[in-house]
Amino acid sequence: MHIEAPDLDLLRTFGAVHAARSVSRAAEALGVSQPTVSHALRRLRLRYRDPLFVRTRSGMSPTAAADRLAEAVRHALSIVETAHQQVDRFDPSTSERTFRLHMSDIGETVFVPALIRSLVRDAPGVRLETHQLDVPQILPALESGQIDLALGYIPDLAGTRHRSLFAERYVVVMRGGHPFAARRPTRKVLSELSYIVIRSHPITARAIDALGMGSQVKLTMPHFMVLPRILASTDLAVLMPIRLAEVFVEMGDYAVWRPRVGLPRFEVSVHWTWRFDGEPGNRWLRERIVELFGR
Repeated sequence: MHIEAPDLDLLRTFGAVHAARSVSRAAEALGVSQPTVSHALRRLRLRYRDPLFVRTRSGMSPTAAADRLAEAVRHALSIVETAHQQVDRFDPSTSERTFRLHMSDIGETVFVPALIRSLVRDAPGVRLETHQLDVPQILPALESGQIDLALGYIPDLAGTRHRSLFAERYVVVMRGGHPFAARRPTRKVLSELSYIVIRSHPITARAIDALGMGSQVKLTMPHFMVLPRILASTDLAVLMPIRLAEVFVEMGDYAVWRPRVGLPRFEVSVHWTWRFDGEPGNRWLRERIVELFGR
């Protein structure tokens, strides 16, 4: 079966114009002339029977068809890039590859600073993109090459290869001036606190329920990283992983309790799929992550 499709140069040109919203900036990014980009756009418009981009005051605005096409083009180019790299040696000092990682907002806070410092030092041309996917999306994204690795505590993710990085535990965090901050974290004292629950990390809500403190939840929010100001200006407390709590302490005056009341421990891992097990760049990044964060 023959399927007519544009060549890779056309797809790269389309992706550059969609990202830059400008023919001139796309040409500069691709290292070609503006007429070359304009000619490629004319061919793409004929191929897809759609204007794709309309010139406006703010630049080249994509049509709805262009926006739909853009996601497929990104995936296709990512797969082609990976295919080329699979047969090449990965040299971090010269690579200009973009690695795409799934991680939660907690993961971004815990992993990204040290990882970026390491890349700036040893792989200055390498770029990172972080994505927050729903769990059912992670395995297909890994298998297709849409993302390279997934990091975090993802107990419902099956079918991957993975390496445990460290065991994590939950702690209770509140402002340093909280009336309870100097007390011992007994079960009775814990039951007297008022709590924030984070929807994106439901295991904390289950832990609070298991301790019989569900009625003490006063605020429910989507993400951890909006908490510092709220905790600093209220008498609310929150359960969070200890590594995230250490980041909070660096940012301000927070008390951290390490109660021994049966709060669950969990394993944080890096995940990938067998298809990319031997791919040099993927392997290099996995090894760097284990070197930085492995116990």
